[in-house]
Amino acid sequence: MKRHYISIGVLLMGLAVGCNEKSLDQLNPNAVTTDSYFQTDVQIKSAVNGIYAALQSTNLVAREWFFTNDLRSDDVAAGGAQLETPRNQLLLGVHSTDNGLVSSVWTGAYRVIHRANVVIDKASAAKGLTAPVATQSVGEAKFLRAWSYFELVSMWGGVPLYKNYVTSVAGSLPRSSEAEVYAFIVADLKAAQDALPATYDAANQGRATKGAAQMLLARVYLQQGDYANAKTELQKIISSGTYALVDEYNDNFIEETEFNKESIWEVNFLPSGGTFNWGGDGDGASGGEETVRTQEYSGIGWRNIIPSNSLLAEFEKTSKGDAKTDPRYAKSVYTTGDKYNKDQTVLTDEVQNGNSSTVDGKVQKISWRKFTLMYKAGVSTTGGINQRIMRYAETLLAMAECENELGNLASAVTYLNMIRNRPSVAMPVYPTAKYPVSTKDQVFDAIVHERRIELNGEEIRNRDILRWRKLGKLKTEPISYFQKGKHELLPIPQQEIDNNPNIGVKGQNPGY
Repeated sequence: MKRHYISIGVLLMGLAVGCNEKSLDQLNPNAVTTDSYFQTDVQIKSAVNGIYAALQSTNLVAREWFFTNDLRSDDVAAGGAQLETPRNQLLLGVHSTDNGLVSSVWTGAYRVIHRANVVIDKASAAKGLTAPVATQSVGEAKFLRAWSYFELVSMWGGVPLYKNYVTSVAGSLPRSSEAEVYAFIVADLKAAQDALPATYDAANQGRATKGAAQMLLARVYLQQGDYANAKTELQKIISSGTYALVDEYNDNFIEETEFNKESIWEVNFLPSGGTFNWGGDGDGASGGEETVRTQEYSGIGWRNIIPSNSLLAEFEKTSKGDAKTDPRYAKSVYTTGDKYNKDQTVLTDEVQNGNSSTVDGKVQKISWRKFTLMYKAGVSTTGGINQRIMRYAETLLAMAECENELGNLASAVTYLNMIRNRPSVAMPVYPTAKYPVSTKDQVFDAIVHERRIELNGEEIRNRDILRWRKLGKLKTEPISYFQKGKHELLPIPQQEIDNNPNIGVKGQNPGY
């Protein structure tokens, strides 16, 4: 069931207007203030919904979040000259401190953090809340705060660490170290695990669960190279029995099969066919609660981003001598000649705007299939396909990486083969001719391959590259423009440098 999140409005302190100067010093006793508002279950739930609304906005999951992660990976290429300059700059590695995408995601993440801090601070002091609502609300807020800080620290390094609700510009902070930010995230996620339920009823699907907190904590440990603690969190998810792989791989990317048994956490959007407010950032009462993903990536849409040649070449195919063509290829991308629009229309080169790809030496038009409405639509619009942020397949692949790093090679291969054994995939199990798995390095190569294929276009490859690069595990650098000492991190946005005196120019990341 779809549901949407309603953002809380700005709470202002009202002043009574009188006929003498003394009256100007009086607070309106009927005005709503931040101290008087957050007192009931309904009010605190509304505030929590406001956090989700910020997450759902175009600054984050509805648009700029997926662009930023994808453009920083090697999964995508420009669809053509129609790709806007700020996006193309990020794709080419020539972005500067005033890049619009960088600023949008930074702003969106801190908006989530700010709203989460309001809930956490106010819920602890509210007198009219019931204990279950207070516990769950704070748990959701801590999870969403942790998610935002993880996005920030993994892409920007150490960032200002706001632990409480800030009420004035004077409350701006300097950058904390990466270690300090990670420690704070870990504490939030441990608390969230204790506070959140394993599942919700249909009316509350999309809220953070215990499993989501465990998976995010596993990501956090994995990103730091702490494989033992990551394994502990992953094992909790596996042993819970809450999640399983769905038989049909494509069910993870279409609208009709949202919240299936493989989904650990996804961000809600209204059913397709609604409206999207292009005039704002998608946050607030007038924000259209759809995502622009299908419009941006679809072969019959703007087609701003297409799969990269290196991603397309990564798939196993009989044309390259592999035992079987991986079915996930045709389930991830559209090729000219494929049918779409409920199989009523044949995709042509002419309808696909922009650049071609080169696959097996052949120049052809390839477009994204994942998270696009082409499978049931003949024209491109914004849409309501929920963004799957975490799914069980990632859990199994992360466990494979942990087991390999901890010396349990056979167990790692077992987890990899669970992914390949999905009925709609049914790829030959490891070892294969191309991927022997007798040594740790060989198993790691299979993990890199399987993660890229299984999770392609899901905003995960960027963080994999960041992690493996930092831990010294990359055999070759996958990003062609990469300059050591610069491109490891994104620049602190210029607006933050200008407005936060505790950072300033000296607090900028290297190379910018």
